[in-house]
Amino acid sequence: MNMARAYCPCFHGRRRTESSFLGSATFSVSELLRSKDDQLTLNLRSSDGVLAVGTVLVSRVNMGEMEEGDMDHITADVQQAQKCTLVCESSQGTPNDKDNSPLTGAVFKNPVCKVYKFQTVDCKWMLVREQMEECTLSFSIPRQLLHLYIQEDMRRIQELRDLGELSPHWDNLRKEVIGRYGQVIAAYQETLAELNKITGPSFKPSCSKAQRYLEFIPINLHTQRMRVMCPRQTDAFYDVITVGAPAAHFQGFKGGGLQRLLSRHEAEKKSFSTAYQCIYYSPEHTAKAQEVLHSVGHLQPLISGLADQLLQAAQQHSMAGLREALKTLAGKTEQFVHALKDELVKSALLALHAAQPGYVTKNQNQTLPGHQGHSHQDHPSPSQRGQQGQSPPQNPGHSPGQPSATDSPVVVCNNVDGGSQTAPIREDGQTPLKRQDSIPCHKEYDEEEWDRVWADVAKSLNCVIAMVDKLQEQEPINNNQEQPIPKQVLADVITSHNPEGDWREQLCPLVVRLKECVAEVVVRARRAMTFVLLQEAACSIPQGLFLKQRRDVVFSQALAALACGFVMRLYAGMEDKGFLRQLHLVGLVAQFESLLSTYSEEIGMLEDMEVGISDLHRVAFKITQAKTDDPCDLQPVVIGRRDHYTVEVPLPRLAFQTLPHEIKEGKALQVYPVLFNVGINEQQTIADRFGDISLQERINQRNFEILDSYYKSLSDKVPSECLPCFQTQTDLKDLLGTLGQNVVTKKRKNVEILWLAGTICRRLNGIRFTSCKSAKDRTSMSVTLEQCALLRDEHQLNKDYFTRALDCMRSRLTQGEVVCQWDSDPEAACSVAENKPASRHFYPIALLLVSSHLLVVWLILSLVFLLAKYQ
Repeated sequence: MNMARAYCPCFHGRRRTESSFLGSATFSVSELLRSKDDQLTLNLRSSDGVLAVGTVLVSRVNMGEMEEGDMDHITADVQQAQKCTLVCESSQGTPNDKDNSPLTGAVFKNPVCKVYKFQTVDCKWMLVREQMEECTLSFSIPRQLLHLYIQEDMRRIQELRDLGELSPHWDNLRKEVIGRYGQVIAAYQETLAELNKITGPSFKPSCSKAQRYLEFIPINLHTQRMRVMCPRQTDAFYDVITVGAPAAHFQGFKGGGLQRLLSRHEAEKKSFSTAYQCIYYSPEHTAKAQEVLHSVGHLQPLISGLADQLLQAAQQHSMAGLREALKTLAGKTEQFVHALKDELVKSALLALHAAQPGYVTKNQNQTLPGHQGHSHQDHPSPSQRGQQGQSPPQNPGHSPGQPSATDSPVVVCNNVDGGSQTAPIREDGQTPLKRQDSIPCHKEYDEEEWDRVWADVAKSLNCVIAMVDKLQEQEPINNNQEQPIPKQVLADVITSHNPEGDWREQLCPLVVRLKECVAEVVVRARRAMTFVLLQEAACSIPQGLFLKQRRDVVFSQALAALACGFVMRLYAGMEDKGFLRQLHLVGLVAQFESLLSTYSEEIGMLEDMEVGISDLHRVAFKITQAKTDDPCDLQPVVIGRRDHYTVEVPLPRLAFQTLPHEIKEGKALQVYPVLFNVGINEQQTIADRFGDISLQERINQRNFEILDSYYKSLSDKVPSECLPCFQTQTDLKDLLGTLGQNVVTKKRKNVEILWLAGTICRRLNGIRFTSCKSAKDRTSMSVTLEQCALLRDEHQLNKDYFTRALDCMRSRLTQGEVVCQWDSDPEAACSVAENKPASRHFYPIALLLVSSHLLVVWLILSLVFLLAKYQ
């Protein structure tokens, strides 16, 4: 029987980047299995195979049988001194590895693998394999988002132009807004062009975070999987995604982060609306306008297509197809009408009419209750009359029960040339509309036209339904004719006496009328909502567009990380029926663990990160079947707009067929992101003593509520058997209760919050993220500590080996081990910045934090050293 052969190269050097090749040896597995004492002594040969340069001892490892003393011959001298049990290290995985399947190879690249051997409490041995990989989504997701940003802003420009002719004031504002959008589009196109030129590693190192063209790319996005193989236990794996804090590092944090900037901007928008003579629209109203725009744009083609299906079924005389098409058409039309049944649409229509040249409004003979007193001095100024931000009319001395003196309407004309114009006053005491900084109630505005157009959609649909019902009633009569009828006679009957003979001809006029009514409503609603967004953009110039760009940057980084984590978790759970059931019934929780301090510029990073993680609620995932098994066709695709994105994850045909029916049908899969932050460095000590940690407390409390709500929903819909089993049997409800107590407890550096949140996330089949400023030192220390704690709690790691395991993992190169070689800078500067080994003694400064006196001494000595250095 042919056995596999192994190739053993040997290098001299402490680091791969500085090593030199000594020699190599080959052997077959059969030789090792037949060898005495389960070991082979091989001669190392030079590269040309002539010279013998040394020997190497290869041993066979039997799981659960090797004693501690038997490890001496497979550990290096340095490892013996450190009592570190690193078995092997590789920069490439093998195709047969569970963690390196062809499916994962499409998204995850350049694996770095290390295998350790640790002793359990029963004196057995476990193998622990760490594998870190880059993710192609670090660049592909931001590229796709930039493309979508550009398309959305270009559509917005076209919608603004489609508003038609506006008064000079509004036309100037429109030109200014279009110009700003053009600048943003140009900047995004330039960034996208530069990103398309980049080749090399699939991640952005921390030394490149200040580069403008890379600001949309997450910092140091890597996946890390720890697989544990123990005797008499099923293999287990634990995943974590490490990434630098999603923040606008290039733009800086002098003015704070997104959370503070958005709050400040929202407070200033009212004054901006007064200066620009606009209505103040809250973020909820702006979001509603965007939702209406999306709804009408999405539903109109659906209604048109369903109407065509209805006609096709009528042409085929298929009553079953007719009823099915009508049912779907009625549902979508009802959804369309409901989307437009909003006071915001009526308000915006009046505002748009008021902003057009030669604006004429016909005030109805209706009044508002409770208004008193009126004088000619209440006339609005020309600029006020020309704006949509007009308030309900003040109706003095007139109640709804009192008839007006005259029924003749008043005509108020918009001043096209900007000159003054006096608006006459109605004899019933009503005044022209006056501007206010809120969405007005327009009882005086003639809404008959909009109401008629809007109601015509429902009326047209009712006519279609009535006609289908009539055809259905007549169908049994035709089917129950017992006597055969000659063909010529039957043709005469259909032509002369049976008007229902041609269903399509009878339905076609009604269906065409329905489509025309829908199209007319769409045109009016789209222009009205676009005008709302014009006002919002005009009030926000230029700060609003700057904040939008910053938010785009942060969201791009956060979505790239989330997509990476979702794909990794999906690939790992393809054979877990309980996980797939949970996925489509409830969704997944994505827990972001942040180690940022609430001091100095890291406050701004945390504020950016808070908004970016919160914006991930607008993201859903959908699993699709890939066209082919080619890696290019297995890349996730992002579709949608800023207020809602969908990430489509393609799977090979065979893998896709194993999914539940609901997922294969394209059901949107929800993800619930939560963020917990606890600063752990010396800057956090200063913040705890002299600063403000309210931001951290608020973030933790609010996200605990989200996590608790998710757990309640999960408990109602998914049985506990679908969740993973752990050795520690603490109830999830108890863990949540303990976490709830910790988030409200005033305690410095309460890392118990992070530990509890991470444990709950793993119990809930969630996705784990760990981050700090650059995903290097603090992140790597947190990950290694968590891994060793999992080995201790879940796999009975010998307590004497806990410190050894921690030192062994931390003594190696950590998160920055993959050498970054950019085409523009292949020198060692970046490698030095990223590849410096992490110290095994992580907490020399942390010891100073135990005593405030030691901290002060350390600060003074550091200051003296710096002064001496630069003198």
